[in-house]
Amino acid sequence: DHLKERLFGLSNPQGVHGESIKEAHFHLDNTPTHSYMKFLYKLPQRPFPYEDLIKENARRNRTEREYNLIDTGIFDDGKYWDCFIETAKDAENPDELLFRVTCYNRGADYAKLHILPHVWFRNTWAWGRDDYKPNVHQVGPLQSEIEHRDIGTRYFQCSPSPNSCGGQDDVEPEFLFTDNDTNYVDLWGAKTNKTPFVKDAFHKRVIKGDKKAVNPHKTGTKSAAWYAFNQERGVAPGDCAVVRFRISTKRNDGYLDEEEFDEIMDQRLQEADDFYFKINPMPMADDLRNIQRQAFSGMLWCKQHYHFIWDQWANGDPAMPPPPPSRKAVRNSQWKHMHLDDILSMPDSWEYPFFAAWDSAFHCIPIAQIDPELAKKQLDLFTREWYMHPNGQLPAYEWNFGDVNPPVHAWATFRTFKIERKMYGREDLDFLERVFQKLLMNFTWWCNRKDAEGKNVFEGGFLGLDNIGLFNRSDPLPTGGTLEQADATGWMAFYALSMLNIALELAKHRRIYEDIASKFFEHFILISDAMQYRKGTDAKSLWNDEDGFYYDAISWGGSWSHQMPVRSLVGLIPMYATLTLEPQVINRFPAFKKRLEWFVKNRHDVAERNMASMARRGKDSRLLLSLVNEDRLRAILARMLSETEFLSDHGIRSLSKIHKDHPVSMDVNGQHYSVSYIPGDSDSGLFGGNSNWRGPVWIAVNFLLIESLLRFYMFYGNTFKVECPTGSGDYMHLGHVAEEIQHRLTHLMAADKDGKRAINDGNAMLDHDPHWKDYLFFY
Repeated sequence: DHLKERLFGLSNPQGVHGESIKEAHFHLDNTPTHSYMKFLYKLPQRPFPYEDLIKENARRNRTEREYNLIDTGIFDDGKYWDCFIETAKDAENPDELLFRVTCYNRGADYAKLHILPHVWFRNTWAWGRDDYKPNVHQVGPLQSEIEHRDIGTRYFQCSPSPNSCGGQDDVEPEFLFTDNDTNYVDLWGAKTNKTPFVKDAFHKRVIKGDKKAVNPHKTGTKSAAWYAFNQERGVAPGDCAVVRFRISTKRNDGYLDEEEFDEIMDQRLQEADDFYFKINPMPMADDLRNIQRQAFSGMLWCKQHYHFIWDQWANGDPAMPPPPPSRKAVRNSQWKHMHLDDILSMPDSWEYPFFAAWDSAFHCIPIAQIDPELAKKQLDLFTREWYMHPNGQLPAYEWNFGDVNPPVHAWATFRTFKIERKMYGREDLDFLERVFQKLLMNFTWWCNRKDAEGKNVFEGGFLGLDNIGLFNRSDPLPTGGTLEQADATGWMAFYALSMLNIALELAKHRRIYEDIASKFFEHFILISDAMQYRKGTDAKSLWNDEDGFYYDAISWGGSWSHQMPVRSLVGLIPMYATLTLEPQVINRFPAFKKRLEWFVKNRHDVAERNMASMARRGKDSRLLLSLVNEDRLRAILARMLSETEFLSDHGIRSLSKIHKDHPVSMDVNGQHYSVSYIPGDSDSGLFGGNSNWRGPVWIAVNFLLIESLLRFYMFYGNTFKVECPTGSGDYMHLGHVAEEIQHRLTHLMAADKDGKRAINDGNAMLDHDPHWKDYLFFY
């Protein structure tokens, strides 16, 4: 009963557990140049259950599971279409775009299908800033002409389709035209529309049979080629309908050569196969290779155009009703410099039409393996003057640019630099130096704004971890005082070590960077000392000797502080701040070595507490910089590797499972605050309800834990062993512990010996149906 033009989902208030897409779509293939792309959309043959999804999710509460499309039974008995959408570029001219849509009838009955490839223009003429209006109009039986000042002239060329409904004649498309303008009459009861033909015209033409809804003059700003596979009983069970079309720079009044068309598609697919084999030429199970390829594909499919200009957002468009004056005074009022108009990597293609700074940094690690130029551009953009605040702050995300995400930018920059060097043999020192210089400003912002008292203990806010604590960490505490954060301080020590790494790399080419390396070495040591060894009248340490763990603390000044004993990622993040220094690196930089030795000699007490002694080197004579010494590392790992606390079958939990039976709570001014372990979706509406760090496994933060364990292993070698899992009697060195966690994380996705994937949670269709089992939802 509706023409299916867009993916459907629920908003936060509708979605039981926050924003949620209610579709079955899969990103199957893509290349960095988008020379070949493949997407799968599963289209039900019954009416799409919009109302059922809305009403049933509204009925359920947060302790119940969310209600998804596959729960409605709409895919039962195979009554759906598998719609594979492929795109390829011509080898000689990348502006020549080929498209092929292949739709398989997976049901046991004949079924009818309509496929409408669209050409449409973004409606910029309605804004009142520019009255230019592009155009598309029909110029032949199977061809229309596209005119836009930014791209010149293009041609939309269609091919007749083989009749899969049993008829002798090919299925030829009917070209439809309208304008991409809002239907004010139907939406808001206006007397007239601005244009006689509006954007829902194709729905009215195809679904309701209204021929007057489309422009009879075959021109407009939105068009479609309507292929109707509805002859006789429709497409037979197991058969498919195929539609081929292209966007071309050249007019072609003849038929498209289907054989040549398919040959180009096959060539691009073979090139994609070759590319991904070169990315990972090592022996690998087919299932894991398929998972990795779909994951890379999803990263590339989820690139989006992001457009935000503060002045236009605050003041509205000239031709539209003005926004309320209060808009200028709400969030983002301090970000008037922002003028963003870029292609960005997004966390996914539906829920996030906006970036999140630390997500974007994490994205650059996999992207750097397949498209280092894109990864470098992403990292560089966030430090440019139209993104970064003049005071040095990086924008967090659109809802509130002034919020604070963890400072992972320096780490991602150096990782991207090293990945490109290792995989492609290129050292982009200009990129490394350019971003490093801007990050000096950002590091200073952190020191000035998030350590107001100069104690080297930081109060970063929610730091992307949303509801991980008792209170909303972005708001003033209901208890008064300030929140001294173990994770904020750990992140800043991690930041200092990342900047030290970059400085030492740059010092290989310009010795002046030795001085900056010394600065970050000493800054790390001071942060480390402040976090855990404060004495006398100073505030208490964030380390708890009795529990062997780091906690956030509320400080009211002096010795007045209160630790909040929530065992969460907050207490694991200090392990990230770990770096080994190779003796050959130290010896290569005499100025840095001299400063390091001076510090060890003259600040002996601080140095001995925060790094392995110069006299006691680790494996291969390495030095270790770390927030945790050997005793604390063992204490933390005993909890992290306990299956009754952090270690799950599929990685490290974000909150200890001990809080399932032992929640942490506090009553303040008649208000009850509590944190308990919740293995899946949030039971709270905090941060929109789609955020929950109270139990689930988060791959990015697990990845950093694995990296840290490997750095500890580089220092301690095979002699340092811990029980893994805790209490099992099996002892491993930290390299093997890292491998164990990697194995568990991988098997979130990978099929087990019975063909089951953990992410499918026992759904037999997703695990075993041949038309589902090899496809993974990107989210």
